[in-house]
Amino acid sequence: MQLQFLGTGAGMPSRERNVTSIALNLSERPVSWLFDCGEGTQHQILRTAIKPGRIEKIFITHLHGDHIFGLPGFLTSRSMSDSKGPLTLYGPPGIRHFVETTLSLSGSWVSFPMEIVEVGAGTVCEDHSHRVIAAPMNHPVECYGYRIEQKDKPGALDADRLTADGVPRGPWFYDLKQGRQVTLADGRIINGWDYVQPAIKGKTLTIFGDTSPTDAGLMLAKEADLMVHEATLEAAMEQKANSRGHSSTVQAARVAQQAGARRLIITHLSSRYQREACPRLLAECRAIFPATEMAHDFSLFNL
Repeated sequence: MQLQFLGTGAGMPSRERNVTSIALNLSERPVSWLFDCGEGTQHQILRTAIKPGRIEKIFITHLHGDHIFGLPGFLTSRSMSDSKGPLTLYGPPGIRHFVETTLSLSGSWVSFPMEIVEVGAGTVCEDHSHRVIAAPMNHPVECYGYRIEQKDKPGALDADRLTADGVPRGPWFYDLKQGRQVTLADGRIINGWDYVQPAIKGKTLTIFGDTSPTDAGLMLAKEADLMVHEATLEAAMEQKANSRGHSSTVQAARVAQQAGARRLIITHLSSRYQREACPRLLAECRAIFPATEMAHDFSLFNL
């Protein structure tokens, strides 16, 4: 999996940072998931290799404008480009009303199958390869963070052992990889699990919505391989950040530390900070959680 940040600013865009949006490019299939869609997101996408028609899911954390005002434009442009692939939109209660109202009042529509799911705490969606869990954040409006769990992948067949045991290649290899029993031409019955290597553990990614510190965050980020957390203001302005439902650099680092996360990426930085301030903000985090990185617009991170 690969994360690409399309917007890393807070509240309003600046010359260096657009407002929030993150794309998750899956490794299993050539599709992307979008987390939030602030104003100008579709313009940012044009500067990447991401294909709007291959964005199959959008997860909205909350209904503040810097996280959703780019959504109507993205949906209508996706339609105008004649994309036919289905799209599922997840978000807090009210997301359906927002989308339907903006499309209706602007005389717009979507030309592809679209499902809107209003989420609550718990499992949001699950398929054969991933599960997404939502947890409530501490913010002035209803807001969620998302935990994306990649399921374990079956281990590969032990080719050397199969050869040593005189098992010839053939279509029965598929059954063996599923752990099934196979009867060979010479009458031998072999058990697939005897030849399957240990499963490959899936990765876990946590993307927080806007929030001041909350116990739910520790559950959401527990032992995550990668955690994305807002760091709207510096440590000296922590009280102001918390009063508006946001976190400081130090508070984001403490969540990563206490949750046992392996890596932290900070984003959602106030427009008051220009590029020269970034090393200082990053240093505040690394003093507590050394494995911290800072996202900039178009930053790429691999899991």
